[in-house]
Amino acid sequence: MTRKALFAFYILTIAAMAAATVIEKSEGTDFVSTHIYGAWWFTLLWAMLAATGIAWIARRRLRRWSLLTLHASLAIILAGALLTHLTARRGMIHLRIGQPTATYYEDNGTDTPATRSLPFEIRLDRFDIEYYKGTKAPSDYVSALTIIDGTAQTKGRVSMNNIMTYSSVRLYQSSYDEDMRGSILAVNSDPWGIAVTYTGYALLFISLVWMLIDPGATYRKLLRSPLLRRGIMGAAALLAMAPQAARAATTLPEADADRLGRLNILYNDRICQLQTLAIDFTKKLHGSRSYRGLTAEQVLSGWIFWGDEWSDEPFIKLKDGELKETLQLPDYVSVNTFFNSDMGGYILGPYIHEYYRGNRDAFHKQAADIDNKIQLIMELRRGLTLKVFPHTAGGHTTWYAPTDNLPDTIGNDRRLYMANVFSLLYGEILKGNTPAARTIIDKMAAYQTQNAGHSLPGSVQTWAERTYNAIPFATILFMVCLAMGLVTLAAAIIRLSAPRPDTMADGRACKAVRRISLATMGAAFAALTFCGALRWIVSGNIPMSNGYETMLLVAWLVMLLSMAASRRFPIALTFGFLMAGFFLLVSHIGQMDPAITNIMPVLNSPLLSIHVSVIMLAFALLSLTFICGVTALAIAAAHRLRGSAGSTEAPLASLQLLSRLLLYPALAALGIGTFVGAVWANVSWGQYWGWDPKETWALITLMVYAVAAHTDTLPALRRPLCFHAFMAAAFLTILMTYFGVNYFLGSGMHTYA
Repeated sequence: MTRKALFAFYILTIAAMAAATVIEKSEGTDFVSTHIYGAWWFTLLWAMLAATGIAWIARRRLRRWSLLTLHASLAIILAGALLTHLTARRGMIHLRIGQPTATYYEDNGTDTPATRSLPFEIRLDRFDIEYYKGTKAPSDYVSALTIIDGTAQTKGRVSMNNIMTYSSVRLYQSSYDEDMRGSILAVNSDPWGIAVTYTGYALLFISLVWMLIDPGATYRKLLRSPLLRRGIMGAAALLAMAPQAARAATTLPEADADRLGRLNILYNDRICQLQTLAIDFTKKLHGSRSYRGLTAEQVLSGWIFWGDEWSDEPFIKLKDGELKETLQLPDYVSVNTFFNSDMGGYILGPYIHEYYRGNRDAFHKQAADIDNKIQLIMELRRGLTLKVFPHTAGGHTTWYAPTDNLPDTIGNDRRLYMANVFSLLYGEILKGNTPAARTIIDKMAAYQTQNAGHSLPGSVQTWAERTYNAIPFATILFMVCLAMGLVTLAAAIIRLSAPRPDTMADGRACKAVRRISLATMGAAFAALTFCGALRWIVSGNIPMSNGYETMLLVAWLVMLLSMAASRRFPIALTFGFLMAGFFLLVSHIGQMDPAITNIMPVLNSPLLSIHVSVIMLAFALLSLTFICGVTALAIAAAHRLRGSAGSTEAPLASLQLLSRLLLYPALAALGIGTFVGAVWANVSWGQYWGWDPKETWALITLMVYAVAAHTDTLPALRRPLCFHAFMAAAFLTILMTYFGVNYFLGSGMHTYA
């Protein structure tokens, strides 16, 4: 009876959390915060889950200390959450420079926040926004404060990821006034809940590691299994390259376009090579890094200097959709396709007007997407994009485009130079005076060096960016990995479902293929490592701050783990190829933006690196358990279809062992990564758990995969086929956590990741 009640509460809790994230999409965050996460029945559900869990552990008379402390830590975390819910005080305080206050507005879940008193007065002395050099991209928001407690005064500083604590009250940077003379701080007082919760976190981290090293626990027993001596081999595949197309409209020669591409520009709120803008421009509009044999720099220079001619080029790639079908448009269209005097000028104009008035069906969404691409071209042709002229005054550097309104502090000679240098360059190009054109470009580079202050990237950063731009890492690697993975998987399934054992010749062939596979995986791993290092050098931040970078990270981790496991499980290389290829493919064709940008202030924390990398490690391990499950199901299906007399018990058991060996460290990594994220949230926002959709689905993922570790409680999972089916299905929670929250639910502060 106790076990059935435990299962019921466990399933109900997961279902309630999953439903809440879907309801939030339609009803809003406030609704689910009040009617689900903040409701009495949701708290009772967790309490009943904890009570039945404790009762089941007591009934089973569990004596393994590593497991007892692990489950005790979860109970302590829930107790801390309850204390926070009952005793914590949160609110907001609006400060103006020089005006002390001793009150704040408490968030009590109503439309009229309550006014509460602080045990001290607080005064804002100054508010500043710090920027990345030479850009308008904020790197931090900083409030300089004075705490007035009777006759004592304490100076302090609050910024993103840098809180101030006084008399058990913590202050967090939240927002600011547009006139820069006011700051909005979050106020949090939770002296009991945080202490208990952090105790639970610490015990959880210790217990998760202890679970892996305890000699008598399940994981160490798995490592002593005789099945670890067995392995599976695979085969290799080749890759073909596509030929180049014919040349396009007028543009600069490749060498001169490359020279132009070496200029620096303010783009994406950072200073980078003009080449980077050229590649992004070409990929966004045409869908590839080149156009009819022309480099991205040649494409960009063509649009800059010969815009009318290029407007007739079928350059814009159209996705399939209602607008394309209705207007019967080809896959590639020119800008002039959308300008027709007989149809009233800009033919998308009426549709765009309807789109911004609220008509957001598929037809109008595609019209808006095409309009955005055309606007990119128009902004380039008008020179608005070309912020290549730096001006430094008072230690601050601003970058201008040739058509910008320039301040009076810039001399008349420089104004004329900025406004006319592109026309001068075009004039020399038309006359065929190549040496003069190159001299003008070189002088533009010298102008940047003389006037950019300290905002220009260093030589190593420039080299790294040009190297990164030159090699389409994700494109090459996903093709290599998927090709290797599919061929070796097919070979492995055929071998494992065959009724006869391998011959000696088969064994020699398998060894040769394994060496080739390992060498290929090693080369792919080295290439992806190089890619990540280049992005790190260019941005100055560890490359794990957005969806694209975390996809590369999880692919990198999958490769590393599969090579490590291949010594005892050669089929791990096949799994590694498939999952790394999948993640790289997603980064290549998905909605993720591969552009390198400055990191947001709230992400500028060392806890980001720990939080993301550890969770990505868990996802990498669990992705391999998914491939184990799919492979096992495929072997079983192939065996039935062939009507073989032999047994699949041995290969399925070996795959189950590999999957369980991956599962336990994955659970440890997922638990540690999730709750490190909670600590980071508490440091940044004063709330370690806010039921954000991605937080919620990460918890659901942890709870679902934890089921597979309880084979003593669930005997059905001891059977290999049942276990593999569960692990394959459980992977859906990872897909929902990583992709579903971003692209289906589309809400919460984690959607950037």
